[in-house]
Amino acid sequence: MSEQDTQLKKGRLGVLGIVFFVVAASAPLVGMTGAVPVAMLAGNGAAAPGAYLAVGLVLLLFSVGYAAMSNRVTNTGAFFAFVGRGLGTNTGVASAFASIVGYVTIQLAIYGFFGAIVAGEMAARFAIDLPWYVWTLLAWAIVTGLSLLSVDVGAKVLGVLMVLELLSLLVTAVVILANGGPEGLNFGASFSPDQIFVGGFGGGAGIAIAFAFASFIGFEATAIYGEESKDPKRAVPRATYWAIGIITVLFAVTSFAMVSGMGAGKIFDEVIARSAVEGVPLANPAGVLFSLADQYVGTWMSQVMSILVISSLFAGLLAFQNATSRYFFAMGRGGVLPKRFGTTNKAGAPMMGVVLTSALAAAVIVYFAAAGLDPVLNLFFWMSAVTAIAIIFVEILVSVAIVVHFMKEGGENVWRSKVAPIAAAVGLVLGEYLLMSRFNLLAGTVPDGVDPSLPESAWQMNTLGWVLVLSPFIAAIIGFVVASVNKKENSSLVKDILS
Repeated sequence: MSEQDTQLKKGRLGVLGIVFFVVAASAPLVGMTGAVPVAMLAGNGAAAPGAYLAVGLVLLLFSVGYAAMSNRVTNTGAFFAFVGRGLGTNTGVASAFASIVGYVTIQLAIYGFFGAIVAGEMAARFAIDLPWYVWTLLAWAIVTGLSLLSVDVGAKVLGVLMVLELLSLLVTAVVILANGGPEGLNFGASFSPDQIFVGGFGGGAGIAIAFAFASFIGFEATAIYGEESKDPKRAVPRATYWAIGIITVLFAVTSFAMVSGMGAGKIFDEVIARSAVEGVPLANPAGVLFSLADQYVGTWMSQVMSILVISSLFAGLLAFQNATSRYFFAMGRGGVLPKRFGTTNKAGAPMMGVVLTSALAAAVIVYFAAAGLDPVLNLFFWMSAVTAIAIIFVEILVSVAIVVHFMKEGGENVWRSKVAPIAAAVGLVLGEYLLMSRFNLLAGTVPDGVDPSLPESAWQMNTLGWVLVLSPFIAAIIGFVVASVNKKENSSLVKDILS
């Protein structure tokens, strides 16, 4: 096997290309239409923008140590290589298994949402009434094909979609903020600490922060593309800061514009009115942003956004397909998976990783379709909630690994090697607690008769809820055991982790 067969093509991506992949993975328009209205109504109301800003600041702290570590590790394994460098190979492999759960489930969640949205749009606009899974499988075929091509082709596709998506959000936000809304710009209602944390972590504030953490999933993929970047020592840190900065500002500013457009004093009534379908609140959460765009910018903008939600979902599918397949590639090259997974095709793409990622997605899509399960209430909500748990768990391990690594090796200042990673770990542990305790609300997995929006309902889940919430940890345990038992092949991971 030649050296080229086990290496991803270098020099394909600059900072901008990596940022496109990462911001696409966060699907900002989907977050604004799906998560923010729920964070407002079930969470801390007008202070939801402050929750998004607070979470963004925690993740910026995380990015300090993350960027410092990326100067030491530049292979496509990213998280598991970081964890392995600081906490040992076995723990690194455990984190890789948990990460794969996170990336596989978020792609599945997006496939469900994509199919539902496209089916609705095609039926309404063109009278083409086909089941959701037809559109999902069509997207699956296109995503699989693109991901088998060189990664820069994917970056160009994502670039066009991302520019349009960001412009639609920015234009809408600027117009609303310039107008001021019915009550003017009330910064205190949205960004004052006493408002952000109203209701406490067990109540409204905790719910809003949990949704905010879930909305940021995807930024951590910057290091996955280090091996394919033009200058990984500089590109990955810069891309990480840019990606988190863009996502934080976009979420905070746009959600603040939404609050301003409705009026902070009547936010709950407005969210209910704009999102309700046949009297059911949040049955159409996208209606909040779309109605505001229609009201302040024009009908054309809401129509454009309804199309761009689809392109945003597609961009997320492509981004997570790339991320997952590169995890499989790194694990194949390291000997945890069969060595065939550690090879690339002529275009430089991790072919076997792409095939496995697509096969898993196809199997789940077909199962949900055959079982008659709902693509949004079941596939989207179940899988996206699992993703949030898995990725935050691995980010905590990464923060600890960074501190341990630099305590052993030195080479970084106190801020980058200790203070920022430790502060990030504390914030992430709090976020993980909130995500797990509020999993019943995120995923809709509650016992009969339990209202998940009430503070006393924290940790109350049905059997399915417990299985889903524990799945990343179970995967990590399996990964640790596999790495511990398979010592002969696992020894080849050392080079990858120390590269």
